[in-house]
Amino acid sequence: MNTVVWFKRDLRTRDHAPLLAAAALGEPVLPLFVVEPGYWQLPDTSARHWAFINDSLQDLRRQLRRLGSDLVVCHGEVTEILARLNQTVGIGRVFCHQETGGAWTFKRDLSVIAWCEEQGIQLREWQQFGVVRRLRDRDLWDNEWSHVMKAGIHDAPAQLPPLPEGIQATASWQPPITACTEACPDRQAGGSARGEKLLASFLERRCVGYQYNISSPVTAVRACSRLSPHIAYGTVSLRQIYQEAKAAGNHRNTLPRKQRSLTSFRSRLHWHCHFIQKLEDEPELEFRAMHRELENLKNGPNDTERLQRWQEGQTGWPLVDACMRALHHTGWINFRMRAMLMAVASYQLWLHWRDPALHLARQFTDFEPGIHYPQVQMQSGLTGINGLRIYNPVLQSQKLDPEGEFIRRWLPELAGVPAKMIHTPWLMTPSQKQRYGGNTYISPVCDHEQAARAARKAVGDFRKRHVSQTETNRVLSCHGSRKGPVQKRPKPAGDEPQTDQLSLFD
Repeated sequence: MNTVVWFKRDLRTRDHAPLLAAAALGEPVLPLFVVEPGYWQLPDTSARHWAFINDSLQDLRRQLRRLGSDLVVCHGEVTEILARLNQTVGIGRVFCHQETGGAWTFKRDLSVIAWCEEQGIQLREWQQFGVVRRLRDRDLWDNEWSHVMKAGIHDAPAQLPPLPEGIQATASWQPPITACTEACPDRQAGGSARGEKLLASFLERRCVGYQYNISSPVTAVRACSRLSPHIAYGTVSLRQIYQEAKAAGNHRNTLPRKQRSLTSFRSRLHWHCHFIQKLEDEPELEFRAMHRELENLKNGPNDTERLQRWQEGQTGWPLVDACMRALHHTGWINFRMRAMLMAVASYQLWLHWRDPALHLARQFTDFEPGIHYPQVQMQSGLTGINGLRIYNPVLQSQKLDPEGEFIRRWLPELAGVPAKMIHTPWLMTPSQKQRYGGNTYISPVCDHEQAARAARKAVGDFRKRHVSQTETNRVLSCHGSRKGPVQKRPKPAGDEPQTDQLSLFD
C-alpha cells in the first residue's frame, strides 16, 4: 500500500511526524506537493509567496533525495491529483499536518477528507504546533500548547524507499499566479538549510538585546530573528526553534542579558500560536470583524485615491511611506511598523480594513493567515476587547528613526533633508526645500492629528451606540488571552501604542 505524505506548510524532513510515520510502515512512500491553481488566484496570494515556497521545495527535494526518495509536484486540485495517483499506483493512506489557513484551504481540506472517505483511504492528520483543532475550552489552550512544544523533536527518517513504480518527479514547476506579480528584489530565500542557518546565527549572537531593538526599523533588520517566513511555511519546525532557544537561554554559560532576550523571543512563539488559534476557532475572521457589532463601523467603498497612495508609499508621511516602499522591495518589515501601516490606513485614512489587509498579505513574504487577519483587525479597533492603537506617524518617526536613516534609504526625495526636518517635510519653507531638497516629495494626504481625533471620536461614538457587553464577553471568552488581567471593556489609548505590545511577526 502506497502512503502519500502530503506537504503543505511543512516543507521540511526534520520533526515531520507524518513523514516519519510513513517511513516506519516499511511500505512505499510518495512525498507530494500540489500546486493548486485556485489558491494562486486568491486576492491574498502573490509571486513573492511562491518564490519562497519554490526555494523551499527545491531544498525539500534535496533532503528527500538524500533519504533515497524524491518530491512529486503536481498541478491541479488535490482530490483530482489523488484520484489520478490512486488510479496509477494505488493509495492506501494519506498522511499530512493540519493546516490553519483561509476559507479556501479549509474547504479544500474538507473535500480531501470527503474523497478519502469515499475511496476507503485512511487520512491521518498530525498537529504541527500549538494550535488545537476543535478546542473545547480556550482556558485549556495554554496547557495544550506547552504539551506540544515540549514534546520530543523527531529526526528525519534514516531512509525512505524509492518512489513507487510509474511515478516520476518533475524537474521544475510554476504556478498560474494572477495576483501581485511585481518583483521583490531583496526577498528572503526559502529552504530548511537557510532557516537552520538563520536560527543558529540568532541564537549565537544576534538575539542579544532582542527586546530593545525590534521596534525601530533601523535596528530590527538584524535584531529580529528573521525566521518568520520559515515558520510560516514550515521549513524549520516551531518546536525545534522553541526548544533550541530555551536550551541556549538556560545554558550555564549564558549571560543574563542573553537569557532575558531569549525569554522575550520565546514569548513571541507562544503568541504566534495564540493568534493562529483565533482563526482556527473562528474562520470567518478572514472576512468579517471579530466583534460582530463593529462590522458596520465603516460602510461603503473605500476612498480609492487614499488607498492607492497608501499602497504606493505616497501618503506624505515619511516613515509610513518608507515602510511601505521597504516592504515592496524586501517583503518584510518589523512588527511595530506593520502595525503602524495598518493603523494609519484604518484611522487617519479611514479605510475599511479588508482592502489594506489584502494588500499587506500580498506584500509579506511571511504571510500567515492565522496571525494576519486577527492582527489587522486588532490594529483597526475591531476586536472590541483591545484599546485603540492610533499611531502618530510623526512621533513614531522621531522616536524610532530619529536621524532619518531609514527614511533616507527608502525616500530618495528626502536624501538631503536634515534630521530635524525630515519627519515633517511639509513644514519646510520654500527656501529650505530649495537648499536641502524635498521639492518632489508629495504633501500629506491629510492632517494626521485632526484625522486621528476624528477617528477616535467616530469609533467611540459608534461603540457607545452599538456595542453590547454580551458580544464583548463572547469575544473575550472565545479569543481573549488567559495571561494577566482581563479587561471587560476596551479602554481608549493615546497616540503612543502600548510599549509592551508583542512583536508577533519578528
